[in-house]
Amino acid sequence: MQGLVFWMVYPLLWLISILPFPFFYAVSDLVFFLVYYIIGYRRKVVTKNLKLVFPNKTDSEIKSIEKKFYRHMCDMFLEMIKSISISEKELKKRFEITNLEYLRELETMDKSIIIMCGHYASYEWMNALQLHGLKFKSFGIYKKIKNRYFDQLARDIRGRYDGVLITTYKATEKIKNNQNNGVLGNYAMIADQSPKLNRAKQWIDFMGIRVPVFEGSDRLARKLDMNVIYLHVEKKKRGFYEATFKPITENATKEPDNFITKKFIRLLEQQIKNKPEYYLWTHKRWKHRNEPIPDHAEVIN
Repeated sequence: MQGLVFWMVYPLLWLISILPFPFFYAVSDLVFFLVYYIIGYRRKVVTKNLKLVFPNKTDSEIKSIEKKFYRHMCDMFLEMIKSISISEKELKKRFEITNLEYLRELETMDKSIIIMCGHYASYEWMNALQLHGLKFKSFGIYKKIKNRYFDQLARDIRGRYDGVLITTYKATEKIKNNQNNGVLGNYAMIADQSPKLNRAKQWIDFMGIRVPVFEGSDRLARKLDMNVIYLHVEKKKRGFYEATFKPITENATKEPDNFITKKFIRLLEQQIKNKPEYYLWTHKRWKHRNEPIPDHAEVIN
């Protein structure tokens, strides 16, 4: 059944991916109309999240952010499809990196690098990073897709540019094995997801609301002495993004507990407050806000 679904959908995805950009974004406009006005995909969740983190904004301001977000979300979804066939030249033009020399300087330190990212702007075109002749191999940590055919498609897309995807369940083991075998890498991690309550050991105020947070990047970096940077991505205009690496730490083993997590969250917050329409508001990021914090958990101040 999984194969049948894939082979029914894939030809359409491929056809969309090869459309010239004006027609491509016309399709995105159509998808926006269907998703926002007809289907109403998670509109209640989005409105609730926006009102929760922006209590001082008026209803009209919330509605404006909401519509802009849905337009961006549809663009980003289509851009993921565009990755099937986009050329290297086009991808580099549309996802520019402003300070690649900083990453190259970090690579000279011969320590693996964690690139912390949020669900902000474009995280689908981050594989453009692999097109710049970097010294280290690039790895992306991701949540495995249930349909194994679409999961393989995601791997194939990253593989076009010599990148490797690692599932969240195998990430720690793979990174440690690479470290033990002398394999240095750039590890991109989207680090703002909401962990399950039974695994939540750290809580932090995110956009003014206390929620559980993943500690994996922080723990790994300090244990394995990895450099840590934040990927600050801005949407300059439709279909064009600008990425800048911002330092978090070059001395992870000397940092206090939770320093890395806290700095990442604060950098992400700054972007969300500046242009909230580019954050992924459909995720139930604050769903555990009213849950009692377990006795074994720690609050990051």
